[in-house]
Amino acid sequence: MRDPILYLLALALYGAVSGLFWHGLLKGSPAPEHTRNTGILALGFGAVVLHAAILYGSLNPQGELNLALTNAVSLMAWVIAVLFLIACLTKPIDNLGIIIMPVAGLTVLVEWLWPGSHLLPEPTTPLQSLHIVISILAFGLLSLGAMQSVLLLVQERHLRHKQPGGFMRALPPLETMEALMLQMVGVGFVLLTLTAVSGIFFSDEVFDEPRKFAHHIVLSMLAWMVFGVFLVGHWRFGWRGRTAIRWVLGGITLLALAYFGTKFVLEIILKR
Repeated sequence: MRDPILYLLALALYGAVSGLFWHGLLKGSPAPEHTRNTGILALGFGAVVLHAAILYGSLNPQGELNLALTNAVSLMAWVIAVLFLIACLTKPIDNLGIIIMPVAGLTVLVEWLWPGSHLLPEPTTPLQSLHIVISILAFGLLSLGAMQSVLLLVQERHLRHKQPGGFMRALPPLETMEALMLQMVGVGFVLLTLTAVSGIFFSDEVFDEPRKFAHHIVLSMLAWMVFGVFLVGHWRFGWRGRTAIRWVLGGITLLALAYFGTKFVLEIILKR
């Protein structure tokens, strides 16, 4: 059942949190330490709880898994928002909220206005469930790393053009921003590797049939190689700055195409 009140409340909270994050960024308040912005984070957790209630109703309407495009995008945005809020408790990444929270709210609105139906059997084995969870977490962490790289790129441009405005004062030092991006990408790459290993070597248990090299498999493997080359390049050759950012954004673009490209073509273009 699609309760409009849940959607409206979730949208209101996402909007409020987004506005507060933007206000802090434009105000130029120095990036605070670990116990910070507790009120904003509380509102954020309220938003993701309401979002979870919406997902529960839309993903499992009749005992089957409804992974239509808008549902899948909304689920991924929710995972990213949850990972972001949890990370905010210990890491100075609050300013990622200016991207993550409005995007999560937008996915709620899109899923409400354009619901889809693509029913799949629910996972029947622990390995199937584990494969799905790990793949979602991998995409979530790598997406956080990509968003961090976007802020890093903006911060680098401001420094290069000697524009230390309020925006710059609100961000942690460049070295801290880059270290956080590397942590997110590194952990996400490990999870993406586990996803690939489970898909290739345990395809019979995970997919009930030998794994076929479809378009999303090829794109996922290309994304895995891009992230792997970047991490090796950083470790071996010290790739930093714009070079690092380009590799991370290239990898997440391939992974997004792998996760959602096929769904978009089938559901939106081919109407299947």
